[in-house]
Formats: sequence, C-alpha cells, structure tokens
Amino acid sequence: MANFLFVLSKDDNEAATRCFQFAKIAHSKDHNVNVFLIDGGVMWADKERNMDIKSPTGDCPNDYLPYLVEKEVPIGV
Repeated sequence: MANFLFVLSKDDNEAATRCFQFAKIAHSKDHNVNVFLIDGGVMWADKERNMDIKSPTGDCPNDYLPYLVEKEVPIGV
C-alpha cells in the first residue's frame, strides 16, 4: 500500500476533474489518499459550486468527488 497526496491549486474544471479522478483510482486500489485544496483550488470546497461541468473528455468533478466524500477520504482546505 502506498501513500498519495493530491494537491489541487487551480480553480480549473479540468484540473479538478483529474485530481478527484486520480484520488478515487488510488483509493479504490486500497492506497492511503489525502487531497489538499490550496490557492485557487479552495474554490472547489464550495458546496454550492456546479460540479457537473464536463471536461473535454466528457467527465466532470461530480463523477469522482462523491466517492471521495462517501469513503471519507481526507480533503484539507
């Protein structure tokens, strides 16, 4: 088992989608995962934010973030 720390520092839909996707993949493979939101990335902590905006690949942050919340993956702001 490895330890992963994912840091999101941009208020960018594509960056958030990938960050949450990679965190979900690592956690689902039984690795220890932490996510930190810093700088512009703290905007993703807003519960009112639209998480359904699609990235160019067709997925969105809401495809991955609910898993992280449900599994209680630590997300620091």
